[in-house]
Amino acid sequence: MEIFRALKYKNFRLLFVGQGISVTGTWMQAVASGWLAYRLTNSPLVLGLVAFASQAPIFLLGPFGGVIADRGNRRRILIVTQSIAMAQAVILAVLTMTGMIEIWHLVTLGIILGCVNSFDIPVRQAFVVDTVENKEILGNAIALNSMMFNAARLIGPSMAGILIAMFGEGVCFLINALSFIAVLWSLMAMKIVDRKKNPDGRGVIEGIKEGFLYVSRSLPMSHILSLLGVVSVMGASYSVLMPVFARDVLGGGPKTLGFLMSSAGVGAFAATAYLASRKTVLGLGRTIAICSSIFALSLVMFAFSRNVATSMVILAVTGFGIMAHMAASNTILQTIADDDKRGRVMSFYTMAFIGTAPIGSLLAGILASAIGASNTLIVGGSVSFLGSVIFAMKLPAIRKATHPIYRKMGIIPEVARGLDSVTEFSRPPED
Repeated sequence: MEIFRALKYKNFRLLFVGQGISVTGTWMQAVASGWLAYRLTNSPLVLGLVAFASQAPIFLLGPFGGVIADRGNRRRILIVTQSIAMAQAVILAVLTMTGMIEIWHLVTLGIILGCVNSFDIPVRQAFVVDTVENKEILGNAIALNSMMFNAARLIGPSMAGILIAMFGEGVCFLINALSFIAVLWSLMAMKIVDRKKNPDGRGVIEGIKEGFLYVSRSLPMSHILSLLGVVSVMGASYSVLMPVFARDVLGGGPKTLGFLMSSAGVGAFAATAYLASRKTVLGLGRTIAICSSIFALSLVMFAFSRNVATSMVILAVTGFGIMAHMAASNTILQTIADDDKRGRVMSFYTMAFIGTAPIGSLLAGILASAIGASNTLIVGGSVSFLGSVIFAMKLPAIRKATHPIYRKMGIIPEVARGLDSVTEFSRPPED
């Protein structure tokens, strides 16, 4: 099928399957960690703090991960980072299943995982390119990678909710630890041709500076990353407050939490399936503008819902909006990035969407404690919508800037036309 065309490459198939199993476990751990933190403290602020601890290192160390991704052996780096993440999950499982777990354990282990992800995420994002041999289907590979991630997001939280209710959080942490076996096996089974490296002898700090200047001087990249940052800080942190909505607003338990998170996963999976079915990147600029608006408005609607079924439907729309926005941004950035700077571009992408999330998580926890969880989402959704409107207004300027870039890069005509059209949507469609 056309939607799965990137799977014809063996290395990408291995990555797809291995990560699919592992990420399912990761989602189970994420849901269990949030529920455990809230069960131990009954504090929305602590929920934000735990999320902050696991995400803050990404903002600080992400640029270093980008330089490593451009200069090192990406497959070997991933084997190391995934092994450390596996050990973290084992420790978390043992502490929880023996009844020794405390909040400071969650915070400390979260910081460790955040440090690991600072290197793992930009390397993993850039590594997708290494698993396919034809840049023409890069967009499909990125979309399929996101589809896998969201299939796991669909399965993992619902499984976690059921297992937490039956056996407790520790089982979820143990399953996550075991799931890393799949991704480690897939990485070791790959046959990757070493990338040509052109070391210039400059230090890591100089490499980070070069990457920052490269991104900041690119109008398309800077606007895409700016919107990602706004949405991440003000809107995407909604997931941190899901235990509050599941228990206190909707009157449910861990199963309700799992169903809510999985509902967002359904929408996100649909978004990635849609993007994977596209043959070119034509129209992704409009996708970013429209879908970020959809995400923001549905978030406000969710804040007013007091019915579980209605909340699940709205969260499906929310998941579609945020994932379409994120995946479309990823595709454009990876397509226009120079090969020797792709890792650093992905590190800034990681910082914008995940690295700024701890600020949003902490802010969400503080606001929820002060004005309530529902009002917090109304504020976040409103600011995110304003950001999407500003981005839409910038589309003509982005088009003017991208046209000579694609011509200079010599990207294949089909992809070039699609990317040049990233801002065509500011103009009325031609008959």
